[in-house]
Amino acid sequence: MPHVAATPLDHSAALVAEGARLAYERRVVATDLDLSIPDGAFTVIVGPNACGKSTLLKALARVITPHQGQILLNGRDINRLRTREVARRVGLLPQGAVTPEGIRVGDLVSRGRHPHHSPLRQWSLGDDAAVAEAMAATSVTGLADRFVDELSGGQRQRVWISMLLAQQTPVLLLDEPTTYLDISHQYDVLDLLRNQHESGRTVVAVLHDLNQAARYASYLVVMKDGRVVASGSPGDILTAALVEEVFDLPSLIVPDAVTRTPTVVPLDRRRGR
Repeated sequence: MPHVAATPLDHSAALVAEGARLAYERRVVATDLDLSIPDGAFTVIVGPNACGKSTLLKALARVITPHQGQILLNGRDINRLRTREVARRVGLLPQGAVTPEGIRVGDLVSRGRHPHHSPLRQWSLGDDAAVAEAMAATSVTGLADRFVDELSGGQRQRVWISMLLAQQTPVLLLDEPTTYLDISHQYDVLDLLRNQHESGRTVVAVLHDLNQAARYASYLVVMKDGRVVASGSPGDILTAALVEEVFDLPSLIVPDAVTRTPTVVPLDRRRGR
C-alpha cells in the first residue's frame, strides 16, 4: 500500500538524525533514521507500539548513542558535546519520570536550573526568576510548598513540565506527556505545550492519540518498524491509506469540526464499513 515519503533532511535545523542506527546491546530498534526537526515547530511523533518512537527521542536527547550514523545539534555531533552544553540546549521529559521521595514542588522545579550552574556560578536572582516564570506558565505557583507525591497525576505532570521549562532550553522533548492522564488534563498539557511552541520554542512530543497529534502538531512524524515512513504537515500526510498501512486500521479521514485538522474515524471492521 502506498505511503507518503518522508521530508528530505534539512541540515540547517538545530536537531537532525542522520543515518542513525539505534539499538540496545544487540537488539536493533531503528535503522537508517533520517529526520530533521523543524526549528520552532510543534513536532509530534506517532506510530505503533515498539516502532522506535521513544528510542528516537532518547537519541535526540543524547540519552543513548547511535551505533551508526549521528545526531547533530546545531551542526555538530551531539555525542561530542559536553553534557552541560547539551543540557542548556535540549531538555527531555522522559516517560514515567520518577519523583524523588519527599521533595516539594518548588525544589523539584529548581532542579531545572542545574545545567546553568558551575563552581563559579551559584544560585542567582536570575535562577529565581526562571523558576517563577516556569511555575507561572504551568499554573503550579500555588503548589510550591506541597510535596510532589501528594499531587494528582495532572498536577504532577505540570510540575515536571515546569522543571523542564525552568531549564530554559530552546528545544523541549517529551515522551508521552499525556499518558495516564484523564481527558481534561491531557488537553491541559497539550495546550501548555502549544503555548511554548507559539512562544518560539521547538517542541517535540511522542503521542499515541492520532487525533490529538493531528490537532496540535504543526509537523507530524509517522514511524513504523524503526523507520520514518512519512513526515510533514498533518493535513498533507495523514491519509486513510497511511493509517491503514502503519496502524492496520481501516478508517476515514474527516475534518475536525472545530479546528478543521484531520480526524481519523475508524471503520466498523465487523461490517466492513
